[in-house]
Amino acid sequence: MENRIFWAERTDIAGIARALDSDLRRKILDLLAVHPHNVNQIADALGIPQSTCTLNVQILEKAGLIQVENRAASKGSQKVCSAKWEEVVLPLKEGTAPGDDRMVVVDMPIGLYTDHRATAPCGMLNEHAVIGFYDQTGTFLNPKRATAGLIWLTKGYLEYRFPKPTAVNSDRIIAMSVTVEVCSEFPGYNNEWPSDITVWFNGREVGTWTSPGDMGGEYGRLTPRWWDLMNTQHGFLKTWRVTRDGAFIDGVRTSDLTLSDLELENSDSYLVRIGVKDDAEYVGGFNLFGRTFGNYEQDVVLRLELKD
Repeated sequence: MENRIFWAERTDIAGIARALDSDLRRKILDLLAVHPHNVNQIADALGIPQSTCTLNVQILEKAGLIQVENRAASKGSQKVCSAKWEEVVLPLKEGTAPGDDRMVVVDMPIGLYTDHRATAPCGMLNEHAVIGFYDQTGTFLNPKRATAGLIWLTKGYLEYRFPKPTAVNSDRIIAMSVTVEVCSEFPGYNNEWPSDITVWFNGREVGTWTSPGDMGGEYGRLTPRWWDLMNTQHGFLKTWRVTRDGAFIDGVRTSDLTLSDLELENSDSYLVRIGVKDDAEYVGGFNLFGRTFGNYEQDVVLRLELKD
């Protein structure tokens, strides 16, 4: 696993502390640090009932310490768990949010994209109602898009322009990452509908992740209950990251793209594009979740890790 640090927010402390206050959950983290396991494998390795394993995996996932994905199996699907971080930093003093010294964090509302191309089926919602009309690409120009909590499209992209911090020299940046909650797009939902979702930084391709499906049938933790259970409910929290040594998705190396290739010093902003290529192997669209939908209370989060 690539060295990665989870710079937690103060609001994360209680959940993380609870998740780590258990010998069993720490053993699960140790197990996943080696390589991913499904729930049955974890239960067998630790000699615990599957129900106990599932409960503790859910606590670790809710705290943001592990990634859980539904993947196809010989019979149905399986929940595959993987470690997300090697180190967690908890700010104990008010005003010492992550990024004060070694991190810049920007949480961009999913509706504040600066460029887009959308193919129907497509649409967007906020926490109260549908924005515009289903499957009408003109909706993507609706000013109410700034309030969006869920956006979906079949092909195309959404591109975000992040401000360049004036007080940060580019030579201090040792890693740039974006974290989003995302999944495939299928009319209604289909938990086994793969889609190749790609992210670009400053026009350079970081990597492609294949979403296993459009996740529904079970309410997302934050998803409003007026949004029918037969529709998309939640996604997967994924991180695309570029360092001085290469590009990664959740710590797995995707290419030799480095920070120098992004030419950060020559740009007045940072461009992040999320999309599905027309010629992808799996053209299954994507759903992008904001802080009022899905399982994670965040939008499109850009992080710049800085050297001391």
